[in-house]
Amino acid sequence: MSNLSAVHDSAAVKPSLHKTLFATCIGNALEWFDIAVYGFFASYIAHAFFPASDASVSLLLTFGSFGVSFLIRPLGALILGSYADRHGRKKALLLSINLMMLGGAMITLMPDYATIGLAAPLLILAARLIQGFSAGGEFGSSTAFLVEHFPERKAFIASWQFATQGASTLMASAFGLGLTQLLSETQMMAWGWRIPFAFGLLIGPLGLYIRRHVPEPASFTPQARSSAPLKTLMGQQKELMLLAVGLMVISTAVNYMLNYIPTYATKSLHLSGSVAFSATLLAGVILTVVTPLMGLWAERIGRAPLLWGALILLALTLWPAFHFMVSYTSPLSLILLVGWMAFLKSIYFSAVPSVMADLFPVATRASGMAISYNVAVTLFGGFAPLICTLLIQATGSSLAPGYYLILMALLSGAALWRSRTYLR
Repeated sequence: MSNLSAVHDSAAVKPSLHKTLFATCIGNALEWFDIAVYGFFASYIAHAFFPASDASVSLLLTFGSFGVSFLIRPLGALILGSYADRHGRKKALLLSINLMMLGGAMITLMPDYATIGLAAPLLILAARLIQGFSAGGEFGSSTAFLVEHFPERKAFIASWQFATQGASTLMASAFGLGLTQLLSETQMMAWGWRIPFAFGLLIGPLGLYIRRHVPEPASFTPQARSSAPLKTLMGQQKELMLLAVGLMVISTAVNYMLNYIPTYATKSLHLSGSVAFSATLLAGVILTVVTPLMGLWAERIGRAPLLWGALILLALTLWPAFHFMVSYTSPLSLILLVGWMAFLKSIYFSAVPSVMADLFPVATRASGMAISYNVAVTLFGGFAPLICTLLIQATGSSLAPGYYLILMALLSGAALWRSRTYLR
């Protein structure tokens, strides 16, 4: 009888693979959908909330608020990651999705600058800070939740973390392409840009409901929990966090470069908005489809070949790809560049989450992943659009984003070399 009870308890603790994936990734999808939409519709948000006599200044203010919201992500990682290691992954995941929904509702319903004046940009910044705090704890808790439920499928199941980012990019770019085709520029400026944010609010309640009905991983026992995960990380595992940050550098830089593409294509390359959104739509398809396939492949051949192959190709081909697009600017050259970056990103992304999970023990896994991930996103991702905009203005060269990405690839290569013992 006791054996039957043990079997029943084991089955109760371990839910189905598909349910766990859906429950975990839907919050990730909401996070990245809102981020992608903000980046894609930056010029319209600038018009509504950051008016200025110079359009470039307005756009810089918008991307500045985009970047500043990332400054709070490490704080969210510290608090929510520690909360997940002390009290449970599930509780942290429920809290993060509630906060994300609050920030999304504020952006969707916020009156513009013409209506409420200076309060409008300040409240938009507050909404982005709430979302940034929430996102700070999402990746670490959700990846730990996935890997600990299915350690035997860690490469594949963790790859869905970034596949959902691709799906979010796909949805956001589909909205951009569809709305720019269906609505006039005046309608887009007035209210059209709010539609995708309103859609994002529909994702939250579903994710909240599903997450409530998935149990904690069996390996996250009271004995495995840490009473002071941050003290352990800062005292004994600083090098592990630095390695995890380094692994994420190129991932987050490419991701935010793809979010920046619509603005880059229209402002620097003078291509139409529909062309830019078509390119990002392709990126979303590639990221959504290729990433989990690469996760499956990693289970067969190992993670190291995929990580090294993608990094080497990124370092060697990014400058020629950007040079070709700038020299022969056309819808086709833009689509080729975006598709190539998305393809290489998919290969690299597929293996990174499980490697980061392997770096940390259960007691500090959520905190360690959350902090290192968000430090990388804050420093090398959140400010990437602003950095690239400033680099283009300072150098007068549209090749500046390519140089930035090559530097990030080299930094990740150094971290990957130091992490090679964890790739087995």
